[in-house]
Amino acid sequence: MTNEELTELIKEISLASFAKPFRHEGVFNSRLRTTGGRYLLRSHHIEINPKSYEKFGYAELEGIIKHELCHYHLHIEGRGYKHQDQDFKELLKKTGSPRFCSLLENKTQQRSAKTYVYQCVACETNYKRKIRMNTERYRCGRCSGKLMAQ
Repeated sequence: MTNEELTELIKEISLASFAKPFRHEGVFNSRLRTTGGRYLLRSHHIEINPKSYEKFGYAELEGIIKHELCHYHLHIEGRGYKHQDQDFKELLKKTGSPRFCSLLENKTQQRSAKTYVYQCVACETNYKRKIRMNTERYRCGRCSGKLMAQ
């Protein structure tokens, strides 16, 4: 699907679900990582994550578009367009839009931080660090002994 096809789809969904026209652009943004889409306040464009369309299909894409159109139409009308606003929650229910999109990335699958373990030569105290450190520059906090990387 191209950006032009996406814009036409957003216009169709806007007229069908909201009975209001969408006069701006819809674009795919592959830099979005954790969200399905976003509404840009200054330009009034809607950006959609192409990964959510590829992974979950048309039904998920339609839900994301409806959610972003809720932000769009409420912001244009000068009403509460934020997630916590009552106007937004009511419009979500009225149009059957989802409050959240399906998760793209699982938190447990994200890369885990590497840990470095250092040990004192004299008292054998272990030190765990997320950042590598220069063992020539630092000493043990208990006995001032020399540190060694493990």
